[in-house]
Amino acid sequence: MTILWSDKGIDTGPILLQKEVDIGPDDTTGSLYFNSLFPLGIDAITEAIDLVKSGKAPRISQNNSLATYEPPCDDKVASIDWTKPAREVYNLVRGCDPQPGAYSTFDGRKVRFYKVEFFPLREQRSPGEISNINKREVTVALDGGALKIGKIRGEGGGKMDADEFAKSTGLKVGMRFGY
Repeated sequence: MTILWSDKGIDTGPILLQKEVDIGPDDTTGSLYFNSLFPLGIDAITEAIDLVKSGKAPRISQNNSLATYEPPCDDKVASIDWTKPAREVYNLVRGCDPQPGAYSTFDGRKVRFYKVEFFPLREQRSPGEISNINKREVTVALDGGALKIGKIRGEGGGKMDADEFAKSTGLKVGMRFGY
């Protein structure tokens, strides 16, 4: 997390203060923000104000050769390719949770996935295939694992428990997302 001195660019001004947080293997964008970055940001703003008030606030030039720009996460990057390696799919879904929600299709309509867990899959299934529907979750096969999906949001609706989505849409074991 970085607090910058403002200039005419986007995130291009001198650095006033930086803080780091660990990203856990199961963090989502939402958990990272609400559990780590938001509270850290409040403390960092207070620290930055104290540095400015005391006249000790640094202006550290950024090394532009190390700079990257990350555009907002939107549907251009949120589409799931079920044939990608399991961890890559899992990381995409975590990175799009809670917004915009990684998506695939079911019955020709866009569906978004939230609150996922990764685990090894013991049986061989096609990537994107529904392998199980339990209370509050749907399990989808991946290349090298599986996702337990806790929440699904269909087009025009709100998030619901994955098993409720299955009941309301006719989703059954053996069907596949993305087709």
